[in-house]
Amino acid sequence: MSNNPNTEQEKGQLVRQMFARIARRYDLMNRLMTGGQDIHWRKEVVRRTYISPGAYVLDLGTGTGDIAQEIIKQSIDSRVVGGDFTISMMRVGKEQPAKSRIIWVGCDALNLPFADQTFEAVVSGFLFRNVVDIHQALKEQFRVLKPGGRMVTLDTTRPPEGWTALPVRLYLRKAIPLLGRLVTGDQHAYRYLPESTAGFLSAEQLEEEILWAGFTEAGFTRKMFSTVAIHWGRRPEGM
Repeated sequence: MSNNPNTEQEKGQLVRQMFARIARRYDLMNRLMTGGQDIHWRKEVVRRTYISPGAYVLDLGTGTGDIAQEIIKQSIDSRVVGGDFTISMMRVGKEQPAKSRIIWVGCDALNLPFADQTFEAVVSGFLFRNVVDIHQALKEQFRVLKPGGRMVTLDTTRPPEGWTALPVRLYLRKAIPLLGRLVTGDQHAYRYLPESTAGFLSAEQLEEEILWAGFTEAGFTRKMFSTVAIHWGRRPEGM
């Protein structure tokens, strides 16, 4: 996203427009960019929520509903809400019969339309890199979680420094925009990925943000040459 937005509202609008443009090829690009590893990451995200039978779960920034679908696979009797502010992405997901059990809700991660302590778990995939206020997004997730509930998120993380990072940076800055242009016809959207990844928090910094929001038992694990991380935290009992 090369045209620097001047306000948080403008950034949100640009992000929404970008995802709307690439909605129909988004899942395919994820498979290609990660060599299919994103499928395994989403499975791990769901495993780390430790969903109890009949749990009410929110997949925030659901996109086409891949994580929400995985929740249903791993916990058949769970009730899953897929929330996103890019309606075009959810429309693509709704067309897939396998995702018919997802409850689709248009919503803003900074102002969730759910009552306090609604969900046993909140999960997300590649959400925090795109929000304009990470503090507020985490506060909202904490608010809608029941005491003892878990949040688990998958996102890119700032690549490591040093000579070993050179191939990773070349892949992010050169190969991904080219692949994006060939597959989606939108090179600019896939320039946004390396730009936003480079400007995003390190895995350690995001963990600090999770703790700041009130979560306990926070932790993370890195994936794909330390360019992706899965983070988690728990809303304490009695809060």
